[in-house]
Amino acid sequence: MEQKTLPCLELLSSTPTILRALMSGLSEDDAYWRPALGQYSIAEVLTRLSWTEGHFYRERLDRFLHEPRPEFGPDDAQKVSDECGAADAEEDFYHFEEQRDTNVGFLRELPASVGDFVGVHKAAGEITLSQMLYEWAMHDLGAIRQVAELVRARLREGAGTLGAGYHLGP
Repeated sequence: MEQKTLPCLELLSSTPTILRALMSGLSEDDAYWRPALGQYSIAEVLTRLSWTEGHFYRERLDRFLHEPRPEFGPDDAQKVSDECGAADAEEDFYHFEEQRDTNVGFLRELPASVGDFVGVHKAAGEITLSQMLYEWAMHDLGAIRQVAELVRARLREGAGTLGAGYHLGP
């Protein structure tokens, strides 16, 4: 049975709504709170998500569509951290939502056959555009998990002794 659309588009489309629901009712302090030194705040997660949307995933998508067998460098988390800049939770999330809406709209217009386009990833070897979409969705789920754990950590404070049994992993 032939696939009629590219994979993961519904999940990619849903990510902003899921994140918005998780963050509803949070204060500005909550958005910038870090659970420990060296760990990200919600604002920093949103900044990284916005940056990777345009400077990483969209760039790779465009290269898949315009270059024969594009070569992609390794995924570099430190480069993302270095280039993201200071976190602005509201602005970065708004920018992410706009980019995601544009990207998913663009992807919905493409024929499913472009999912078979091949590139070469320096660490993973030969990859297809469809495989990149699955990885993009996995990246989203990681960000959702991170935000959910950070929200849960903030809620735990309000639960008093009832929250003591929860083991958090932001």
